[in-house]
Amino acid sequence: MYDEQGARYLDCINNVAHVGHCHPKVVEAGTRQLATLSTNNRFLHDELVQCAQTLAQKMPGNLSVCYFVNSGSEANDLALRLARQHTGRHEVITLDHAYHGHVSAVMDISPYKFNQPGGDPKPDFVHVAPCPDVYRGKYRDCDYPEGTDLGQLYVDEVQHLIDRSPTGVAAFIAESLQSCGGQIIPPIGYFQKVYDAVRKAGGVTIADEVQVGFGRIGTHYWAFEPHGIIPDIVTVAKPMGNGHPVGAVVTTPEIAESFAATGVCYFNTYGGNPVSCAIANAVMRVIDEERLQENALRVGHYLLEQSKALAYEYQLVGDVRGTGLFVGIELVADRQRRLPATRAAKAVVERMKTVHRILVSSDGPDDNVVKLKPPMVFTAENADEFLYGFRECLTYLEQQQTNVAPDVANTPVRVTHPLATGGILQPSPINRSQRDTSTLIKSI
Repeated sequence: MYDEQGARYLDCINNVAHVGHCHPKVVEAGTRQLATLSTNNRFLHDELVQCAQTLAQKMPGNLSVCYFVNSGSEANDLALRLARQHTGRHEVITLDHAYHGHVSAVMDISPYKFNQPGGDPKPDFVHVAPCPDVYRGKYRDCDYPEGTDLGQLYVDEVQHLIDRSPTGVAAFIAESLQSCGGQIIPPIGYFQKVYDAVRKAGGVTIADEVQVGFGRIGTHYWAFEPHGIIPDIVTVAKPMGNGHPVGAVVTTPEIAESFAATGVCYFNTYGGNPVSCAIANAVMRVIDEERLQENALRVGHYLLEQSKALAYEYQLVGDVRGTGLFVGIELVADRQRRLPATRAAKAVVERMKTVHRILVSSDGPDDNVVKLKPPMVFTAENADEFLYGFRECLTYLEQQQTNVAPDVANTPVRVTHPLATGGILQPSPINRSQRDTSTLIKSI
């Protein structure tokens, strides 16, 4: 990317410009269609039909009915409508720290938003399950004997919410890989067991692929596929249009029929318009023609392994996780207690931009996870440039360290879960605003 003065920046965070900024084939497809016909979707168009066919062909199982929208927020809003109409229920289970959009209906199921200071209270019909984070979540791998099925502990939390539901759960919604929650990779078997429990209770499952779909994980086209699951509803957006506002909801004929049976016509003026669909078709063609999924696998593996090596050099690096071009580097002030290094993460993001002209961001419940979601054209050379800058930033920060200020709020307590060893310490739960226990960093 280039700023208004022509300065070059390496973009490591733009999961919207999926096939690269201003890809000529995407630009040409949009320009050609805009010069031919730009109208609403009351007029059936070949680009719309082709887009729906391509999406359905890339989906497993019986996911074959497409609804087109303008954004991920709209997609998740519509997914909730489909689920509630099909089940005749209203309650929803979501994951802590999840973000599903900015319209009212999905703000209600986004703890990432409603847990912010000044956020609206969580509605009673929304139930929040712990994020399946085995590094710093409710159940941490360091607190249990080796071989403990931590995924099952997180599944039990969902089952508990199902059992307590007063009117029955309509849907369980989750990002296939939680992004805003800190680049979380769920334990093996977690989604399979959760989906089984939700369906047994009469609910449907929604996979939010808005940030992680279209080949980003490298091994598969959709991020839910490695989990061995087939959702009832899938939502897609961001990368679908390479910066153009377009998204879709893909579901089964049975759920679509329940929705149609209401007699309330679904109509979206611009969802599925010829220009948006022409652009989406071009994006999917480029992914295939340029073998960008394979690139994500190859370059992502290199980036992940080289990032993991940083943990041997820097105490600030607590955990490195990811798949394909979806990587999170969690910075900690204390490895044993896994205390978040929030200030350090913010300092790294700023220094990467101002000194190295490399764009990264931080996220997670404590804003201490440096996250990478670059365009799919990211190369090994780009990865090396990132690693060089990131290593310099970590070196700089470690040289600037001072003593950690005393913080009585972080007095260690023993883990009390019956499967835990009880001998490993963790910080006591306190308000998020009080949890910046990172090493004090001098101003950069």
